[in-house]
Amino acid sequence: MTSAAIVQKLWNYCNVLRDDGMSYGDYVEQLTYLLFLKMADERTKPPYNQPSAVPAKYNWPTLLKKDGDDLFDHYRHMLESLGNEKGLLGLIFNKSQNKFQDPSKLRRLVVDLIDKENWSVMSADVKGDAYEGLLEKNAQDTKSGAGQYFTPRPLIQAMVDVVQPKPKETLCDPACGTGGNLFHKRVSFRSLSIKHLLAVTIQAA
Repeated sequence: MTSAAIVQKLWNYCNVLRDDGMSYGDYVEQLTYLLFLKMADERTKPPYNQPSAVPAKYNWPTLLKKDGDDLFDHYRHMLESLGNEKGLLGLIFNKSQNKFQDPSKLRRLVVDLIDKENWSVMSADVKGDAYEGLLEKNAQDTKSGAGQYFTPRPLIQAMVDVVQPKPKETLCDPACGTGGNLFHKRVSFRSLSIKHLLAVTIQAA
């Protein structure tokens, strides 16, 4: 599935949850928790075969086995318990809470949206594009006021074209957010480096 299709799928469900009173920020937060659990489970299977940092009683399959109020209670206890874990796991889930109002909608997100994809095999670009796409859609929603936090990619590209960053120059973006600005400048660096190598090769030939 393309990043655009994933964004549209996740965004459509965001609209459903907003009808229940869940804010966009809460949706992304809950989505992050669930995607972490799903990918942690994927990493325990071939070809990765990595041990999971998530306790067995709170891993991804335990969510799939439950429904209704049982799923609701299990998810709530899961977030609380993982937030009390030591190390990185506890840091990720620190003060996490269940923001869903309807168990059936939580079930749908878990089973129909997240579980049907293998997120670990997706490239970092696809997952990054999906996350950035959600931010962009939220920014387009004037009610959220999130436009002030998101810089449209065409504007960033225009800035890159004007500044024309060169290798060994220092870039500073003190309000980098998702890092899109810096990323596009890095892509520009790589493009310049490739052109330089091609020029040197041609001259040498």
